[in-house]
Amino acid sequence: MYAVSTEIHFSYGHRLMDYEGKCAHPHGHNARVEVEVAAEMLDAADMALDFTVLKHTVQRWVDTELDHKMILRRDDPLVAALNGLGEPMYLMDSNPTAESLARLIYQIAADHSIRVSSVRFWETPTSYATYVAGPAASP
Repeated sequence: MYAVSTEIHFSYGHRLMDYEGKCAHPHGHNARVEVEVAAEMLDAADMALDFTVLKHTVQRWVDTELDHKMILRRDDPLVAALNGLGEPMYLMDSNPTAESLARLIYQIAADHSIRVSSVRFWETPTSYATYVAGPAASP
């Protein structure tokens, strides 16, 4: 089995609903995301997947949808205020935790026919969440 991975970095803001603690208030992070692809066989160029394809596909989506945006749960009351101010947001059905953001990026990669095996989402330099789906989740 071969595995290749790439890192993506971006900045974002968020807060958590139904949570008691500092993360209940709007704040920001500099995220580091590691996307790993696994392959049993190499292609004609002896690659599991071209790093450029992996990096650019996921990076493009992150840059467009998440970078320098407030990532909020869809029912967060802050959405209306930020929308009225024209502030950029990405809305989710779940709290924008490291766990749910890892799963979101995993799904985006899979939706682009990338055989992603895991996504590790670093919310801080010392704290991360990893999402690994079962065999049925891969394209």
